[in-house]
Amino acid sequence: MIRTTALAISAAALIGTAAFAGSMKKDIVDTASNAGSFSTLLAAAEAAGLVDTLKGDGPFTVFAPTDEAFAALPEGTVENLLKPENKDQLAAILTYHVVPGKVMSTDLTDDMEAATVQGASLTIDLDNGVMVEEATVTQADIETSNGVIHVIDKVMLPGS
Repeated sequence: MIRTTALAISAAALIGTAAFAGSMKKDIVDTASNAGSFSTLLAAAEAAGLVDTLKGDGPFTVFAPTDEAFAALPEGTVENLLKPENKDQLAAILTYHVVPGKVMSTDLTDDMEAATVQGASLTIDLDNGVMVEEATVTQADIETSNGVIHVIDKVMLPGS
């Protein structure tokens, strides 16, 4: 039984590693799409007209909120932001999650400021894990063909 479990775990690790390595050939949008936990982020990027940019050359660093992070926003927030008349506001929120260049977790220092594509800066805190503003990085360094994704547990709002 233990041997079977160990073999199953080893096989799963090898399959997971191969799938992750394959994602390096995909851009940020395709990698996020294949992950399965960023459908709200991708719908928002589409509504804001940012998909082509995120599929572009980059490199970009994206602090990507999960579907659960978007679900934690007050009721009706996402639906309201996805309306065509709120495209600029949505684009500002999404570009607040993007830093030009490829910033890996090993590049981070405590209390560093990172300028976003939106124009404001994000503060990185390393005192209790890796925090970007009030969001916790739950998975770091997902490399893509045009940058890197760091998964976060909250949607960050500019000016909050």
